[in-house]
This record gives sequence, structure tokens and C-alpha cells, in this order.
Amino acid sequence: MGDDSEWMKLPIDQKCEHKVWKARLNGYEEALKLFQRIEDEKSPEWGKYLGLIKRFVTDSNAVAQLKGLEAALAFVENAHVAGKTAGEVVSGVVTKVFNQPKARAKELGMDICLMYMEIEKAEVVQDELLKGLDNKNPKIVVACIETLRKALSEFGSKIVTLKPVVKVLPKQFESREKAVRDEAKQLAIEIYKWIRDALRLPLQNINPVQLKELEEEWVKLPSSPPKQTRFLRSQQDLKAKFEQQQAQGEQSDGDEEEEVAAAVDPYDLLEPVEILSKMPKDFYDKIEAKKWQERKEALEAVEALTKNPKLENGDYGDLVRALKKVVGKDANVMLVSVAAKCLAGLASGLRKKFGTYAGQVVPTILEKFKEKKPQVVQALQEAIDAIFLTTTLQNLSEDVLAVMDNKNPSIKQQASLFLARSFRHCTQAMLPKSVLKPLCAALIKQVNDSAPEVRDAAFEALGTAMKVVGEKAVNPFLADLDKLKLDKIKESADKVELPGSKKGAAGGAAADKKPAAKATPAAEAPSKSSAPPKKPQAAAASKPSAGPPKKGKPASAAGGKSKKTSDSKEFTETELSVEVCEELAAGVLPASCLQQMDSSNWKERLASMEEFQKAVETMDKAAMPCQALVRMLAKKPGFKETNFQVMQLKLQVVALVAQRGQFSKTSASVVLEGLVDKIGDVKCGGNAKTALTAIGEACSLPWTAEQVVSLAFAQKNPKNQAETLNWLANAMKEFGFAGINVKGFINNVKTALGATNPAVRTAAIALLGVMYLYMGQPLRMFFEDEKPALLTQINAEFEKMQGQSPPAPIRSVRKAAAEDEGEEGAENEDDGGGAAPDIMDLLPRTDISEKITSDLVYKIGDKNWKIRKEGLDETAAIISEAKFITTNIGELPLALKGRLGDSNKILVQQTLTILQQLATAMGPGLKQHVKALGFSIITVLGDSKANLRAAAMATLQAWVEQTGMKDWLEGEDLSEELKRENPFLRQEVLAWLAEKLPTLRTVPGDLMLCIPQLFVCLEDRNADVRKKAQDALPTFMMHLGYEKMMKATGKLKPASKDQVVAMLEKARAVMPAKPAAPAKAGVGKGSAEPSRAPSASRSAAASEDVNDSKPEAKKVRGGGGAAKKPPSPSEEAPSSKEKESNGSKKPPVKGKAAAGSQQGPAGKKLAAKVLKDEEDKSGPIFILIPNAKEQRMKEEKQLKILKWNFITPRDEYVEQLKSQMAACFTKWLLDELFHLDFQRHVKAISVMIERLNSESDATIGCLDLILKWVTLRFFETNTTILMKVLEYLKLLFTMLNRENYHLTEYEANSFIPYLILKVGESKDVVRKDVRAIFTMLCKVYPASKLFPFLMEGTKSKNSKQRAECLEELGCLIEGYGMNVCQPTPAKCLKEIAVHIGDRDTSVRNAALNTVVAVYNVCGDQVYKLIGNLSEKDMSMLEERIKRSAKKTAAAPAKQSAPEKTQREHPTNPNATFLRKPTQEDPGKLNQSRQNAQHNDHPSIPKEFQLDLDMIEQDQSNVCELPDLVQHKLDELLEPLVIPEPKMRSVSPHFDDLHSSTASTINFVISQVASGDISTSIQALAQIDEVLRQEDKADVMSGHIDQLLIATIMQLRLINSTHLADDRLDKRDLIKLYSCIMGNMLSLFSMETLAREASMGVLKDLMHSLITLILDSRVEDVEDGEQVIRSVNLLVIRVLEHSDQNNMFSALLVLLQDTLVSTAGSPKVSELVMKCLWRMIRFLPETINSLNLDRILLDVHNFMKVFPKEKLKQLKTDVPHRTLKTLCHTLCKLTGAKILDHLSMIENRNESELEAHLRRTVKHTGNLSGTKSDRGNEKTAHGMDERMSKAKVSDILSEIFKKIGSKENTKEGLTELYEYKQKYSDADLEPFLRNTSQFFQSYVERGLRVIESEREGKPRIQSAAVIPQHGVDSSLSSSNEELKPAVYYERLKILRQRQGLENTSRGLGGSEDEPQQRPAISSLLSSKPSVASSTDMLHSKLSQLKESRELYQQEHNPHSGSPTRSHARSASPAANLDDLKKRLERIKSNRQ
Repeated sequence: MGDDSEWMKLPIDQKCEHKVWKARLNGYEEALKLFQRIEDEKSPEWGKYLGLIKRFVTDSNAVAQLKGLEAALAFVENAHVAGKTAGEVVSGVVTKVFNQPKARAKELGMDICLMYMEIEKAEVVQDELLKGLDNKNPKIVVACIETLRKALSEFGSKIVTLKPVVKVLPKQFESREKAVRDEAKQLAIEIYKWIRDALRLPLQNINPVQLKELEEEWVKLPSSPPKQTRFLRSQQDLKAKFEQQQAQGEQSDGDEEEEVAAAVDPYDLLEPVEILSKMPKDFYDKIEAKKWQERKEALEAVEALTKNPKLENGDYGDLVRALKKVVGKDANVMLVSVAAKCLAGLASGLRKKFGTYAGQVVPTILEKFKEKKPQVVQALQEAIDAIFLTTTLQNLSEDVLAVMDNKNPSIKQQASLFLARSFRHCTQAMLPKSVLKPLCAALIKQVNDSAPEVRDAAFEALGTAMKVVGEKAVNPFLADLDKLKLDKIKESADKVELPGSKKGAAGGAAADKKPAAKATPAAEAPSKSSAPPKKPQAAAASKPSAGPPKKGKPASAAGGKSKKTSDSKEFTETELSVEVCEELAAGVLPASCLQQMDSSNWKERLASMEEFQKAVETMDKAAMPCQALVRMLAKKPGFKETNFQVMQLKLQVVALVAQRGQFSKTSASVVLEGLVDKIGDVKCGGNAKTALTAIGEACSLPWTAEQVVSLAFAQKNPKNQAETLNWLANAMKEFGFAGINVKGFINNVKTALGATNPAVRTAAIALLGVMYLYMGQPLRMFFEDEKPALLTQINAEFEKMQGQSPPAPIRSVRKAAAEDEGEEGAENEDDGGGAAPDIMDLLPRTDISEKITSDLVYKIGDKNWKIRKEGLDETAAIISEAKFITTNIGELPLALKGRLGDSNKILVQQTLTILQQLATAMGPGLKQHVKALGFSIITVLGDSKANLRAAAMATLQAWVEQTGMKDWLEGEDLSEELKRENPFLRQEVLAWLAEKLPTLRTVPGDLMLCIPQLFVCLEDRNADVRKKAQDALPTFMMHLGYEKMMKATGKLKPASKDQVVAMLEKARAVMPAKPAAPAKAGVGKGSAEPSRAPSASRSAAASEDVNDSKPEAKKVRGGGGAAKKPPSPSEEAPSSKEKESNGSKKPPVKGKAAAGSQQGPAGKKLAAKVLKDEEDKSGPIFILIPNAKEQRMKEEKQLKILKWNFITPRDEYVEQLKSQMAACFTKWLLDELFHLDFQRHVKAISVMIERLNSESDATIGCLDLILKWVTLRFFETNTTILMKVLEYLKLLFTMLNRENYHLTEYEANSFIPYLILKVGESKDVVRKDVRAIFTMLCKVYPASKLFPFLMEGTKSKNSKQRAECLEELGCLIEGYGMNVCQPTPAKCLKEIAVHIGDRDTSVRNAALNTVVAVYNVCGDQVYKLIGNLSEKDMSMLEERIKRSAKKTAAAPAKQSAPEKTQREHPTNPNATFLRKPTQEDPGKLNQSRQNAQHNDHPSIPKEFQLDLDMIEQDQSNVCELPDLVQHKLDELLEPLVIPEPKMRSVSPHFDDLHSSTASTINFVISQVASGDISTSIQALAQIDEVLRQEDKADVMSGHIDQLLIATIMQLRLINSTHLADDRLDKRDLIKLYSCIMGNMLSLFSMETLAREASMGVLKDLMHSLITLILDSRVEDVEDGEQVIRSVNLLVIRVLEHSDQNNMFSALLVLLQDTLVSTAGSPKVSELVMKCLWRMIRFLPETINSLNLDRILLDVHNFMKVFPKEKLKQLKTDVPHRTLKTLCHTLCKLTGAKILDHLSMIENRNESELEAHLRRTVKHTGNLSGTKSDRGNEKTAHGMDERMSKAKVSDILSEIFKKIGSKENTKEGLTELYEYKQKYSDADLEPFLRNTSQFFQSYVERGLRVIESEREGKPRIQSAAVIPQHGVDSSLSSSNEELKPAVYYERLKILRQRQGLENTSRGLGGSEDEPQQRPAISSLLSSKPSVASSTDMLHSKLSQLKESRELYQQEHNPHSGSPTRSHARSASPAANLDDLKKRLERIKSNRQ
């Protein structure tokens, strides 16, 4: 009992695994209760038992096993996850349950198996049960068979797959165990119930006794098929239906049952037999033997093999050829019949796979029907019937038609009988008009044949066709048959019995109930002989339909046609005699009218005609005897009437009769000749044409045109011929082109083209132009052989028509117009949606089969490759000579097929070219060669050579263009190709399918055969194959459906299945919609537009045009208000949604009310859907995701995704971009952007342009993706999309500039290289736009960074690109100076100079212009930079420089006003940046510079005077005075700058070059980094002027990084070049340093601007500043120490005011770099760490503004490079301590929350940082205690002493701080004075030690002043500039916060040195007022200057800006200086006064 109590306590799942059987039994019992109790099938509880269920059923203890089986059954029934256990559990049941003696166990086992089937695991269960049949234990075998039988009985043959069961069944009948045989018998009986006779064939070889027993049992079975009684979980709807039927006791429909019964084909149950290897080895020798016995022997051996009912696929080409030869040429008829039987056997055994060979064999069999012997004929019939089943009638129709005109009646008879038998196997859909029409025409000829057997056969064939497609569909072709023959055909139709009798009977009418409604009006037509068709129509209407509704539409459409036909027939047949006509005419016309018609007096004849006209006008339509009336008109004198007035009336009457009466072709025939005769008459021609048009309306234009043209050309009157052609051209436009028989009059048109009369030729060419509108290029093919001169005229006419669309028809045939339209639409649907095939059919084709001789075929197959090539050359010549060929090309397909596998790849390439040629030449007839030859092209796609694969793909596309896709997808051929394990073939085929499948509306079911191969490809080893398979997946799914494909995964291995299912789910989300049905209206109305471009979009567009012109028709037929409003004409190309909405109204145009009503609701739904989509589009188009762009940058940097770098974009790039964009773009926009139709791209860009401003932030957020998508468009050839993209880019960069956004390196790298490709575009308009974009790009991306991209662009092979890039480089150098040349000017110039020797003139000129631009900037130094040039190149360059200099000298001093305006205001976005229109223009820029530099009066420049005059006169324009300050300021001082020899300073007059502020700032910043010191100083002065004015400083926003980079470059330039240059005056360097520091201090005083500095730039800046501090060379220079102190101050300012996140990152990265680098000084890293300590000290204040995640990421990256161990190995432990301090401080400030900020670190668990932080957080609590303990170690005395010292130090520090600040300096000095008074022994030395002498003297002087004040002494003059506190300013010795005292102090000293300051005279009025730092521009004087220069500077400032003026007046009350220069004082002073007055006047005017 003790043991029991142990396991009793265990949980259920553990009991079930216990080793004690009682425990297990108890566990199973509890599990059973639990399973029955759990209600939720998805409860997690089920998961615990997943791995245990197999143990339940395989328990070794029988008692426990029984209970386990019950529990397992409950689990399977209730658990959602049970399906996962199916395989292992059923396997366990088979092996461990079915062998148990207990019946209960077996029963439960079966129930479990069946339950698994119910939960959708039928395939798995069936596989396991079939495996069980191989078990040696007969009990298991019996149980497995019984389970299979039970499953089939309950679930039916749709769930239980019978093929594998039937395959193993015969083996069970051979078992030694009777029980097995008996159970097999029961299973066979059960199977027979479901598939009936299909089972006989597989079991034909079992023991005869057993077979007999089975037969007896089968006979006893009921005839009604069984029903499924148990249903899958997914079939609950069927279950409910079944239960309902059971309750009502109803039987299911008989038809449905039959379909179930016929679902299984015996052929599918058979295993294929391989016979090729079993053929006699000498077969091919014997078959050629002379003795017929040997041939017979060979054939009989093959015949025995072909009797196998199912054959393995293989290459039967040689065998078929051999058999064909016997059939065609063997004299022994007995052998012919044996060979025919062999062919029949092959066709039956191979089925669809034999279709490849059908085209070769059928012509031979048809020809052989000349044999009379019945046994031969019978064998041939069997063979051709079997072959027909392997292909389609469409493929064989050409061959059949070819023998229909044969002289041998036997051949004609057998061909007709073959058609009759074939028709029986067809459905209405398989016999479209395009196939039926030519066959019926041929059969009608045979109906009139002299041989009775031929006639009978033809009747039978026509009768069968009528039975299959319906009388209405055939009647139009039987219009010319008499009633007797028509009745005989109907009689034959009645006798025909189609396969499946019920269907046959109903299918005879082949009409829906719905068309019946339309049939009645046809019957009501008031005509005598409309009775015959009436009856069948009614009959057809009354019969129930058997076919699907789709088939009803053409049949119903034909209803209208039958009416028309019957009308026409009545009129053509009834030809009345003259007497009858007179009698009829007398009944309706006045007697006088008839009498006077032939009077000799013309007036009487005229009166008679007038009466005639009145009578006709008032006559009733039904009563009008048209034929009688026109015969009266034709009666003498008839149309030979001499009086033109009478003739005109007569023609009017003809037109009236035709318009008002029921005018027949017979009536027309009476008058046509007369009308044609008068058409050229000057007076009567117009009336004749009107009459002809009226006849065209009555009798159809095609018929009328044919008659009229033939009559006109039967005459010799050129006038008539010309006018006839003119009338026809016009009529075609009015009626449309539908039905026109081009062949009917093309010869006459050719005659006209050759006419001597020019009017006839002109009219013929004009007619061809109109025809070209409808036919397109194929029309030209008729006239290839015309004379060149004529051909030129024809081509010119065609070119005129190019791009025009045919006008909408305005006339139509009156009778049954609507029905005609419907019929045409339906017919065209059958034909493939366009009239293109018809036009191709019109072309005269040559039969080249005779030229394909056996010699040629042998040549092509010769062993010698040269002879093979010869054969191919001959073939190509034959095809090109013939131009258009028939489908009969003899044995050429097999010969060419052999060459596609040729070892010589050149021959393979040549064969592919021939096949392309063949496709063009043969046209649509190529279809029948797809199987024989087409799939061999696909095989070539597997070739390893890319060029061959490309050629094969081009050939394949050419074939598909002619054949359509249907034939390629039918059968197993395509799946067989995919089975080849060739990665190239697979990826090419899958890519091809992915492209083609989305364009198809329907596909053959055989596409399903490709699915297993597709799944294999999804897991292929080759990545490209996998990628292509994934791309193809959605396109397969759109046709086959998700469910079918999901079901197909059942056969995959579990691991594969999971992967494939996941991919299917993804594919389901992106599955494209099926293309909408093409609209028919255009075709119906006669517009043959689709013939020119049979694409859905074109035809849809055409039909929309037509519909728009016929709104009334639309209202009548419109099925639902889907789209009432027609699209506006302005819409060039409707979107797919518009097309869909229009599509909803187009099917009703067929003229069927019923169809319309069907379409209505669908149309409404579609309209609603479109509306909904439109509503969806109103929201934002971008989704703004924070930090998404940064994440993408990071992923690309880490190579997690593909780097955007390619020569041409591969699919994986496109897919990657699409997946990235999916997150940021709305779905509809994403679909548009990646649509195959470029129009959709245009639409998407338009939307993006609309939303550019409203969604600017989101646009910037996904700018990288937008730019990447744009680069993809650059690789397209479509100009429309390219122009639209460029338009968008211009607007985008304008917006980015407005938003002050700067492109990141990531964005630039993925966009600019591809933009540069487009600058080489051949179209000027594109290049112009790209250049404009470059100009804009410079505003959002530094020109210096753009420069290297353009340099790379100069290496292109495209000469246009090279030239444009060079020109752009020249512009950048002109605009931004030499500093844009990166990496160095010398390197760049050398590369540019290479192009001076380029072959292309434009490249040479561009290179020369660029070098001249450099010359303009830096003078003769250019010769050094460009290096060695060849003598020729150098002479060209020198010449160009000379010419540019001359041009400059000759140019006027001032630019013309328009030019200046244009340059100042480039409003045109296309205007390029400083673009040079000619090669001479580089001089212009130079000229303006020279003018600026050579002014005679620099203080009052000439330009300044001119501007003032203009401003004074102009009262309208507002003048922006501050701009004058900014741009003209430095010019005052310019002449004083003494540049180095050969160095030209760049004029600051850049406002003439750039208009916008941004470009101005860009220009100035670029000058900061100039190699010329004076240029740099001037630029810095300008920037400083801006920065010092708070109201203007904002304009620098967005340019901070740029400015800092330029500054860093200048510092590096000084460090590397200037400091080492002994020629340079070091004072200039100090001045430059001063300007830089002053500039930087100004910048970093403004926190808003300072925070814009990015991390990378801050890092470089700090590195440059620290390097400068440590540079001993600077200290050696006079005043160098002052520079160092300024740098110290600047560093502190940078640390304080920069963005703290960027600063921390910059310092950490810089520390890392300096520690890694061994080259640098260790002091650099020490100073970096001191900066870090300072930052750490301020952490308590800044912690809240920090992005801790980012800082911790930087620390983590640092620790990755320097782990703890590596840090400890360094010479100093300071870095380790620094890092530790940082982490400790962060932990102290944030506590444990710091651990939440590690989100940006990947694999944080592996990070050393996290561990360190955790430790620190843990110990933080003890820190305070530790400190206090340490403190307690000191004595109390020591502490007091330290505290008192600290206090003294703090007090003095505070005082000196105050002295150092501008505001509190006086207060500080007072406090210091008082402190000294109080503590006379106080030591100030430590505080003054590190300050300058000047500061010390200033403090002393200040103390003396206070002393004198206190004591009442006279006051001492204070210093002009207050030097500020500089104590301990060096970073190496101070931790105090410092102010910019040192900087001001240094300025003061420098000003004194330069003579700009007088220490006795301060700028400030008194000490109380805060002092202002002087402008840097005051330093610009390069030699000591007198006070007047400063006066002038301030004077100008005051004149130009009012606020500045007031300020200066307050702070600069200058008195006359004793040192004023007398020589220069008079004139300038007077001029300045004058200037001041004028400026005051201007200001007062403005106010």
C-alpha cells in the first residue's frame, strides 16, 4: 500500500508515465475525465499531453492500454492541438493495437484513426494504414484494410484518396491469408460503389476466380451512388445539409451524383509503364528494312508495348517519327494499320503528354485516309481520335482545313467525320467563333460537293456542331444555305447523342433560361421567313440549361444575330421580276409619277421624282417595297440620267428608301453600280455618297464597302475611284472597323497605289492612314513590296496617324444593332479580347513546308557543327524570305528542338534567334508548336551562360506574345521542367511565371501540378531560387486560392511544412487581385483599337472612349449605377480602380437585360468598394515612426540588411525597400509605388507632391526610403515617370531647405550616385532638371561632400555624364572656392585635367572650363595643382585661359540689369547653379572679382554710389538695409589687406552671385576654410557680425555643422601648413586664431545654436582644440599664450552649451580613438578625460536632459573596445577611473532605474557594462557611510583648519569671478578692496599668479581708483576694455568655472598693438555701463592704422542700420583724435557726411 500512496499523490501527466501499470491505469482514467471536462479546445492543459498520447495507445499492459485508448480518443476529439500527434499515434495504433486479441481494443483503434480523419488528418492516417499493409502480421493487415474500408464508407472518395489504395489492392488479393483476401474483396466492393467501372482496369490482372466473384458482387450493388455520412470539421455546412435531407427523406440531385461518380478517372489509378527502354534495340534499323516481315516484326513489338494503358513520360520523338513515316510512306497497308494502332496506343497511354507530337502526325494520317481498305481506315480513325484527346481542336484546325479542299473525296469525307467525332467531345467554350467559323465555312463547301458521302459527312459534322454550341451560334455561318440543306443539318443534329445523355439533351440548345427573355423579340420581328428560327429559339428557351452561365452569354448574344440573319436571308433570296416590281410600285406610288419617270421632258421627270420623294417620305416602313422602288428608279433612263437636278433627286430618294425601309442587299445590288458611277460627279457626288452611307447602315458597311470598291475598280474612271476611296475612308471613321474584310479590297487599294492619276494614289494613301488607325503596324506588311518612293509616302501617312486613337463610331447597322454589339463582344471575348488575331489572319501567308526538305533536316542534325550551322542559316533565310508563314513547317520543329541542346552554344543562340523569327512569321498559329518546341526553349533557361539564358527568355516572351499563356500552363510539361534541379532554370521560370500570372484572368487547372515543385523551390539551396519562388507564390495563389495551396502542403515533411505554411500566410497578405474582365464596348462598336495593342489597359481605355460617346446606350443597358458619370476626357490613363468601376458597367453592353441585372449588384458593390478606397486615401500617406530612420541606418551599418549599393537594382533590393516602406507608408500608396504600371507611379508621386507641405515632418522621417525609391525609378526608361520624379525632387529639396534639414551621409550615399547617373541622360530636359536639383542639393548638403560624388561621376563611360559632372565641378569651385575640392585640390585637379585630353569635345570643353574656374579662384597656382600635362593639352588650357582673360577685360564693368536680376532671384527651379551657357563664360565670374578688387576709392565704392542713386530714385521697392551691412562691410578695409604673391583674395561681393540667405551663408562658410588667410579672416568677420546681432543670429541655424567643419578644416590647415611656413607673418596667424576663437565663443554663447552641433563634428572640434592647446609651436609665437587661454575658455564654453548627449558621445568616442591610436600624445587623452570629469561634475544639473540610453550605448561600445582587463593594461589607470566615476555618478543620480536605459545595447546580457552597473547600484547605499568614516579619521583641529582655508579660498574665488564678469566687475573690485582692508595679510598671489600682466595691473589700478574715491582723490581713467578673470584658466590646473575674460583682454592688447586703441580713451562712456566686445572686423587691418579708419567703420555701421547707429552713438562718443591722419581726413569725411544725409533721406522716404 505504501507504494500506491506514493503515486497517488502525483499529477495526472506523471501518473500516465509511471512505471507501475496501476498508476498508469489510474492516470488514464483521470485523464479521460479531464479531457471530457475541458471545454476550451485551445486550453493550455492539452499541451501537457502532446508527447504522451502515443504512450496511451502503445501501453504494454492490455488493461491499461484499453483505458489509454479511450483517453486518447477523447483527446483527439476535443483538443485543438491533436492534429500534431496524428502520425505517431496512428503508427502506434497500427503496430500495437491492431494486433491485440481484444475486439474492443481494435474498435477503439479504428475510432481513433477515423477521428483523426475527421480533424483534417486524412492523408496522414491513410499513409500510416497503407504502411500497415506491408506488416507481416496478417491481423494488422486485416485491421488496416477494414479501417480503410470503413473510412471510405463514411467519408467518401473525396476525403479518402483512392489512387494509392487501388494501387496496393491487387497485392492483397494475392495474400496467403484468407482473412486478408476476404477483407480486400470487401474493400474492392466498397471502392466500386464510389468509382464504378474505373476499378475494372486496375484489377484486370487479379485471379480470374476472384475477379468473377467480384463481378457478381458488383452486379448486386444498387445503381445509386453512396453518400458521405461522416464529415470533416471543415464540412459542417455539408453535415447540416445532409441531416436536413435525412430528416426530409429527400434524395440528392441525380446530376450531382453523376458528377461524383465520374470524378475518378481509371487512368489516374494506374501506374505508368516505361516502354522506351523495353523497345527492341534494333527497332530503328528494322523499321527501315526492305523486307516487310522485318518491319512488321518491329512494329508488333512496339504495338505490344503501347497496349499498356498508361505510359511513362519520355522522349518519344524518334519513335513517333518512325511510325509517322510508316503511316505516310509504307506501301504495305497492313503495316500502316499496325503503325496507326501504335500511334493510337501512344496517344492513349501518354494522353496530354502526346500533344507535343500531335501536330506532326495528324497531317500524315489525314492524307492517308485516301486508302479505301476498311481495316486501315478504322485504324487511322482510332489513331486520330486518340490523338485529338491529347490536344485541342484549335491546334488541329489548320491541318484539317488544309485537307478540306483535297481532290480525294475519301480524305474530305474522313476529315468531316473526324470533325463530327471531335465536336462531340467539345463544349461550347472549346468551340469559339474563331475556331468554328473557318471549319463551318469549309464544311458548307462540302455540303455542295458532288460526292454524296462527302455531303453526308459534312451534314453530320455541322449537325454535331449545332448540337454542341446551339443553333443560334451556328446559324450565322449557314446564311447562304437553302432551307432543304438547313433542315438536313437540323435532322443530323437531332440524331446526335452527346456523351452524358442528360447533359447532351439539354446542351443541344446550349442556352440559359435567361437568354430566353431576349429570344422573344427576335421571334416577333415582322418577317415572313423568320418562322424557321423561331421554333428552335423557343425550344431553346424552354429547355433547362446545362452549361455554366458564362456559356449562356455567347449563345444569347447569337439570338440577335439569328434575327438579323433571317432578315438578311429574306431580302437576298427574294429577287423580284420587273413585272412584280411595277405592280408593287403602282400600289404605293401615284400613277402620274410612274408614267413621267421615263418622259423625254426633263421637267416632267423632275416633277415625277419630286412626287416619288413625297410618297416615300409619307410611306409606312412595313409597307414600303424597297426592291420595287429602287428597280423603278433604275428603270430607263435610270442612273444614266443626263439632267443633274433629276439625278440629284433620284439619289436623294435612294438614300431615303435605304434609311426608311427594310433595305436588303438585293435592293442594294440594283442601285450600287449607278451610285458608284455618279460618285465622282461634281454636282451629284455628294448625294451619291449620302446614299452609299445609308445603304451601309442598312446592309452593313463591310458588305457595302467590298461591293463598292470592286465596282469602282471595274471601271476606268479615276475620279470615281478616288472619290470611292475617299468615301470609304470617311465611312470607316463613322462606322468603325468591325467586320471589315480587308482582304476583300486590299488588292484594289494596291491597284490604286499604282494608278497613274495622282488623285487616286492620294485617296488610297489617305484610306490606308485611316485603316492604320484601326490595324496598326500589321497593315504595313501588305505593302512591303511597294516601290521605295511610294513606301515613303505611306510611312509618312502612318506617322501622321501615330499616337492618334480611332474616333468613336457614330453610325451602325440599324438592324439588331444592340444584339450585334453583344455578339461581337462575346465573340471577341472568345478570341482573347481583341481583334488582333483577325488582323493577323488577313496577312497572306506562305507555306514553306516544301522548302523544309529532308536534306535540310539532316543538315541541321549533322555531326559536323559547320554543316549544322549551314542548315540553320538556310532555315533562317527561308523564314525571312517568306515573311509570313503557315503553321505547316514539316519536320522543322524536331530538328530545331535538337539544336536547342547543341553542345555548340553559338548554334543554340542561332536557333533561339530562328525561333524568335518563327514566332513573328507564324503569328497566333504558333500555338500548335508550343508542346513540341516551346518547352525546349524553357530547357535552355537552365544554361549556365547568362547571355544564352537572356536570349532564351527573349524567345520565350516572343512566343508567349503570339500564343498566350494557356498552352504553356496546360499539361505536365511545365511542372516537369521545374522538376529539373537546375537553379538557373528554376529562377528564370519562376520569375517568368511571377510576371505573367498576374496578367491572366483564368488559368488551366494543370497549374496545380507545379505546386509541389514550387514548394521544393521555396526551400532550394540556391538563395535566388528561393527568392523567385517566394515572389511567384502570391501569383500562384491568386489563381489557385489559398485553401488549395494549403492543402497541398499536407504532403510535405513537418519541418518543411511549417516553413512553407508561414510563407503562404505572407503571400496571402500580398496576393494580387485578378485582372478585371476586359471591356467589350469598344470592340462591339467596331473599334479595333485592341488590335494595335491588345493589352487590357489599352482596350479598356478605348472602350471608355466609346462609352463616353454613347451615354444613351449605356442608360438602356447599364446594369446598375456603378459608375454613372463617364470619366472626363482629361484623364489620360484611368487608374485600375477606375477601370474596375467602368468594367462593372461594360458587360451589359452585350445587350442582355438579364446579364445587366446580374451585373447590377456586383457593380454597386464594386462602386462602394472604390468609394471606400477613395475615403481611405484621404488620411495621412506617411506614418511617422520615431527613430525609425536611425534604426535603418544602424541596421545598414551593421550589415543586417543589404547596403544600398548596386549597378542595377536586383529584386532583393526592391523587396527589402518594399518591406521597409511598408511600416512608413499607407498600404494603398505602397501598392501604387510598387505597381507594374508606370501610370500608377505617376499618380502616387502626384499625391506625394500634394502632401509634401502638409506632411513635411513625416516626409523627412522617411526621406531615406523616398530617395531610395526614386533611385529605382532612375533605372527605368520611361521618360514620363522620370520627369515626374525629378519634379518631385525639386519640390522636395525646396521643402527640405525651408525646413533647414540637412541630408545625412546615409541618405546622400544611397541617392546622389544614382542621381549623377541621370545627369548623363540623352534628353536635355532631364539633364536640365538634374542640374537644377544639384543646385538645390548644395543647400541641404555640403558642397564639399557633393564634390567627391561628382568626381566619381567623371569616371563614367557616358561622355554626357562626364561632361556634365565636370561642368558641375566648375560651378562648385566658382561658387564655394577651392575648399570644396576634397580630399585635396591637387588630387582633384589632376583628375580633372586628365579629361582635357578626352576624345569627346564636350568633355574636353567642360574640363577646360573647370580648370579655368580654378584659375579664376587661385591664379597661376593652378599650374602647380594640375601636375604634368601633355604639350597639346597644356597649350589648349593656356589658350582657353588667355581667351577667358580677354573676355573678362572686354566685358562691361557692371552686369546688365536682366542678368543681374536673374542671378539674384533664380525663381526658375530649372535654372542651374552658375551654369555657363558657353565655354567662354568662366570669365564672367573672374571679371566681377577683378572689378571689385581694382576700385579707385575703396572706402566709398563705385557700386555703392550707384546703388544709392538707384535707391534714392526708386520709391516702390523696400530696401533691406541690414543686408548691406552683411555684404558690403568688409570692403572698406579690403585695400589694406596685403595678400601673399600669387594668392588672390576672393571678393566678398558674393551677394551678386547668390540671392538666398542660405546660399550666401554657404558661400561665406566655404571661405572660412580658405587657404588664403585674409579670405578666411574676412569670412569669419562676416559671420561674427551676424552672430553678434541677436536678431540676425537665427539665420545661422542649420549651418552650424557646416561652419564648425570649415573651422576645423582651417585649424588643421594652420596646424599642417601655415605654422610650418616660415614665409608667413606669424602675426597674421595670431590674427586668424583670434578671429576663429572669437567666432566660436560667439557661437557657443548662444545655446540654441550651440546645441545644433552634431556628435561627429563636436568630436573633431574638441580634438582640434585640444591639439591646439598642446601645440608648442603656438606658444612659441608672440601672443601664442593668449591664444591658448582663449582656447581653454572656448573648450569650457563648448562643454557647457553644446547638446550634452552629443558632447558625452563625442568625448567618449574621442577618448576611445586617442587611446587606440599610438601615434598621438598621451596628453590628448588626459585632456579629453579632464573634459569628461567636468561634464561629470555638472551631471546633477544636466541629468534630466540626457538621453541615458545613448550615453550608455557609447560607454558599452567603449568597454567593448577596452574591456576591464585591457584598460588595466594601460600605462595609467585614469581612463579606468574616469569610466568608473561616470558610471558611479549615473547610478548615484538615477538609482536602479539606470538599468532600464540599456535598450539600445544588443545582447545586453553579454555586456560588461550591465554587470558593472548592477554591482554599482547594489553598493551605492554604502557609499555615504564610507565617506563619513574616512572623514572621521582626521582630527577635529585638522578639519577646522581645512574648513577655514577652504572658506578663505571660496570668498576670494567669488570676488575674482565678479571682477572677471562684465556686469559685476566694479562690485568685485570694491569687495576685494574691502577684503584687503579687513585681512591685510591675505595672500592674493595664488589667484593672480596665472593671470596676465595686464589683468594684474587692471586689478591694481581698480583698487587704486576705489582707494582714491574713498579718500576723495581725483579719478584715474580706467582701461578701455575690462580684462576679465582668467585665473587658473588652463584646463590642466583648474576646476573653477571661468568667464571669457582672457579673450577680451587679448583683444584689447591686440588692438593697442595695431594702433586701433588708445589706452587713455575707452570705448565705454563710464565704468558703470556694461562694456561691449568690439567687432572682429576691427582686427582686419593688416598694418597699424589711425583712428580715422575706426571712425569710418563705425560711421558706416551707423548709416546702414538704425539700431546699430543708436547703439554706437551711446557707446562711442568720439572726439577728434590727436593722432588723426591729416592727409586722408578731409575728403573721406565730407563724403561720409554726404552718405549719411542721403541714407537718412532714404529712411524717411521708406517710413
